[in-house]
Amino acid sequence: MDLSIFFTIGSAYLWILNLLSFFLYGLDKYRAIHNQWRIPERLLLLLAVLGGAFGALFAMRLFRHKTKKTKFKLLIPLLCLLWGVLLWRGL
Repeated sequence: MDLSIFFTIGSAYLWILNLLSFFLYGLDKYRAIHNQWRIPERLLLLLAVLGGAFGALFAMRLFRHKTKKTKFKLLIPLLCLLWGVLLWRGL
C-alpha cells in the first residue's frame, strides 16, 4: 500500500483546518467590531485542537484578536508546539 496518499490527505486536512481557523478568527474580530453575533470561543479552540493551531496563532497576531484572553494566550501557542512536535515526529 502506498503511504503517500495518507501524507497528501493529512497535508490537505491541516491546510484546510488552518485556513478555516484563520478565516474564523478574522470573521470573529470583524463581528466583534461591528457588534454582531460572534463565533463561540469553544469552536475557535476546538479548531486549534484539531489541527488549526498555526492558523489561529497567525490570526491572533495579525488581527490582534483574543490576545488578552488568558486561555487563548496559553492554549494556542501550546497547541502550536504540540502540533509542531507531532508533525516533526511524523505523527
